[in-house]
Amino acid sequence: MTKTERLLNLVLVLLYTRRALTKAQIRSAVPQYSSAPTVEAFERMFERDKDELRELGIPLMTEDIGLAFDEEPAYQIHQRDYALPDIAFETDELAVLGLASRTWAQASLAGPAAQALRKLQASGVERDRESLIGIEPRLRTVEPAFDAIKDAVVRSVPVRFDYRRPEAAEATAREVEPWSLVSSAGRWYLNAWDRGRQAARVFRLSRIVGEVHPIGKPGSYAVPPDHVPRTMVRAQSAPVPDHAPAIVRVRSGAGVALRRRARSIGEVDDAWSLLDLDYGDVEELADELSGYGPDVIAEQPTELVDAVIARLRGAAAAHEGAAT
Repeated sequence: MTKTERLLNLVLVLLYTRRALTKAQIRSAVPQYSSAPTVEAFERMFERDKDELRELGIPLMTEDIGLAFDEEPAYQIHQRDYALPDIAFETDELAVLGLASRTWAQASLAGPAAQALRKLQASGVERDRESLIGIEPRLRTVEPAFDAIKDAVVRSVPVRFDYRRPEAAEATAREVEPWSLVSSAGRWYLNAWDRGRQAARVFRLSRIVGEVHPIGKPGSYAVPPDHVPRTMVRAQSAPVPDHAPAIVRVRSGAGVALRRRARSIGEVDDAWSLLDLDYGDVEELADELSGYGPDVIAEQPTELVDAVIARLRGAAAAHEGAAT
């Protein structure tokens, strides 16, 4: 990880500048080089990194910047050589890229990378901000539990959380040893060892209720060597439960998407319609219905009504806190 971060910082620094940098300037800008105990140690590290970048196909250029620097070579990565040429995609490829763009987004630079760029700016090096676009991606999700679960998976930390199964009205406490995170069919799943049930289990992140609490030290367990994340998710994905349709009251002129998939539509009066909706997951349907605000009212089953009310109360509390 340290080496990868150092190489990334070196690429950022050499892309960021509009003119080539000497070794001394590079050492000052890249934190991992600055911490080298001696000039010789830095030289050896830098030479290895140069060779590795070139082996990766990154066009690290050496330039002569004149006698003012005793003919010392300087280094730069030109954006025109680094960037990919124009690429044409087929229709199906564009569809896949469109889906991927919903998961990955640009992120701001952080940590040592940002520190390196600040040093360059402070030293008066002319910078090229446009060349850094797209360097560092960040995973974005809507599940509140994602960050805590991701950290637990990366650090191998046991966690405790409340989990609501689709057929259950109440959430139950679970203590698990996180193994892996998997994105499947637009949802995020956690593969883990459930300590209470003494068995491997798959948890959908959207069904985690409240906070995720660490209950152990990092590295306190090992992931089975034969664990295959996607295979586990496919094997334990529950079928859609067989239950009665949900009953939903919809204001006239609203809820077009709900009306299109309704099993039946009954007119209550001039202002409201009554819809029968098939659903596979209470929480997922509650997310959708609460998005309509006062134009949609859940009437049955009881657990759907409770889930919608909980979401609306949470939204009201959040807005009240923002207003204060």
